[in-house]
Amino acid sequence: MAARAFDVVVIGAGPGGYVAAIRAAQLGKSVAIVEREHLGGICLNWGCIPTKAMLRSAEVFHLLHRAKEFGLKAEGIGYDLDAVVKRSRKVAGQLSGGIGHLMKKNKITVVMGAATLPAKGKVSVKTDKGLEELTAPNIIVATGARARELPGLEADGDLVWTYKHALEPKRMPKKLLVIGSGAIGIEFASFFNTLGSDTTVVEVLDRILPVEDAEISAFAQKQFEKQGMKIMAKAMVKKLDRAKGKVTAHIERDGKTEQQEFDTVISAVGITANTEGLGLEELGVKLDRSFAVTDEYCRTGVEGLFVIGDATNGPWLAHKASHEGVMVAELIAGGHPHAVDPAAIAGCTYCHPQVASVGLTEAKAKEAGHKVKVGRFPFIGNGKAIALGEPEGMIKTIFDAKTGELLGAHMVGAEVTELIQGYVVGRTLETTEEELMNTVFPHPTLSEMMHESVLDAYGRAIHF
Repeated sequence: MAARAFDVVVIGAGPGGYVAAIRAAQLGKSVAIVEREHLGGICLNWGCIPTKAMLRSAEVFHLLHRAKEFGLKAEGIGYDLDAVVKRSRKVAGQLSGGIGHLMKKNKITVVMGAATLPAKGKVSVKTDKGLEELTAPNIIVATGARARELPGLEADGDLVWTYKHALEPKRMPKKLLVIGSGAIGIEFASFFNTLGSDTTVVEVLDRILPVEDAEISAFAQKQFEKQGMKIMAKAMVKKLDRAKGKVTAHIERDGKTEQQEFDTVISAVGITANTEGLGLEELGVKLDRSFAVTDEYCRTGVEGLFVIGDATNGPWLAHKASHEGVMVAELIAGGHPHAVDPAAIAGCTYCHPQVASVGLTEAKAKEAGHKVKVGRFPFIGNGKAIALGEPEGMIKTIFDAKTGELLGAHMVGAEVTELIQGYVVGRTLETTEEELMNTVFPHPTLSEMMHESVLDAYGRAIHF
């Protein structure tokens, strides 16, 4: 069969790939997208979306237990784990179907199968019907990443789970060990802990949520411990002994090794890029620990070959992948897009309480040589937070003392994953403290704390 020719071929239909395909089609390019599993990729089918659906169930369950505080009655509160999972799968399915519709609407050719790059400008796809050859002067690799597995801690789907097993749990863990306290580890720890699992989190670094500002990490840890979670920082799981229905974890901390028994282990120790077997290195693309090395425009150094999203430099977040997809499509169409600035990408963790941040932590700002002004405001000083029954949280802002530039913003508490965007817009507009101080925030809202935190950095907080 003759090769089919396109202007752009995208490999991978996750939030980076499908967005790149849509934008390229909008710009008048003929586009094909290759996907080996599901439209929407991991994020939509096995990551961001279904986890949020499950965490919402846990949040409602938690609130039902607090009904009395709100003058309400709720009796016989329980949950049906299968129904919780079924709802999360339905949400993911609805969105995945929507991607198929978007592909049709934008006249994008979808090829289901596994792709390789046999030569520059060529994509070979192994489909159910055999090999299909595609050609294009521009190829965008958006193959994403998968859970990293450490030797001896490999998942088996029975006693030791990856995020995928945790999204379709066969049972509710009674005693759960979560290895790794990044966003994925903490979200699952939060979900299962809220539904009653006796949960222990082990983190090799000196604190949980290690990419967050140290103050925010410490605040979040206190809240998790209040909820009964056990946190072991500066600790390492050396090995797992598996037996029928139980796992003995050998946990090393402070030079001593202790053994603890669990019925379930979730391994969340980072990710590995899906770059092997594509033929990238043979074409001249450099890989660094599985991730493709690119410039700020996602160019690989091989003409017409781009790598976006989780298959290249971090932060490994869906919204960064989507933005890179748009940027690369515009570049291909002859535009002059801004490069994606990793420091302008917000991180959001949907545990309870939520955590969100953008820009530099206080420590990183000082390391970079900035003299800083730091403001803080607690949820307990905010009327809306008290009315919501969510008085535990804080907002922290970091400014350059000389220029007033907003260097970073860090939050923990109810709905902070929605609030953070205000500071993201502010940073994109290169705002200073003055504009933020002169902005009128609506009352009563949680967003007023964003204002107060800025005021506090300059000794002008009103409500605290």
